[in-house]
Amino acid sequence: MTTRNLRVWDLPTRLFHWSLALCVVGLVVTAKVGGNAMAWHLWLGLLMLTLLAFRLVWGVVGGSWSRFAHFTRGPSAVLNYLRGRSPAAHLVGHSPLAGWAVCAMLTILTAQTITGLMSDDEIAFFGPLVSKVSGDTVALATWWHGEWGQYLVLGFVVAHLVAIAYYSWVRHQGIVRPMFSGDQSVPADVAVGPARDDVGLRMRAAIVLATCAVGTWALVSWATP
Repeated sequence: MTTRNLRVWDLPTRLFHWSLALCVVGLVVTAKVGGNAMAWHLWLGLLMLTLLAFRLVWGVVGGSWSRFAHFTRGPSAVLNYLRGRSPAAHLVGHSPLAGWAVCAMLTILTAQTITGLMSDDEIAFFGPLVSKVSGDTVALATWWHGEWGQYLVLGFVVAHLVAIAYYSWVRHQGIVRPMFSGDQSVPADVAVGPARDDVGLRMRAAIVLATCAVGTWALVSWATP
């Protein structure tokens, strides 16, 4: 089968992906170490909030294949994918199943980040939003952040790694390399165009990221007594 390389993932999306991965690793490590490492845990949590806000906006204004509208397909598309009947165009970028997995992961990480900002372990750490919510909310957020929330995050990380191994070794589909290079090998006759990935788009991403960072700083400044 004749194939061609297609630019699917723009540079901002790729940088977001790897920054998010490193951030998750750092958050897990600092949470397990505890003590003075919790200061880093807070800073990484604020970085996570900025990254997630960026991805939410980028899912609307980013490169075509990075937009939520491009990879969130209906139940019939997911069923067709599971049955091996997806049209080739649905396999470019995120598959119908992977698209919803991305949405689930972003939702879980957002919930974990927000509850972390409202958590208080009554020992060495409390989030910047603790003073802005009720005691009951703090208790609920602390419970979720330290229990179900962290286990859901770890579960999705493990599932993500298992999926990568399955697609790489069993189905022989390279899904890691495109997240480095941005290019995916697709059938030559698939009638889809490349994602925009020029200087103008990258400048747009820089503006979006800067705006999200300012928003995070403003939130912390407002919440800090």
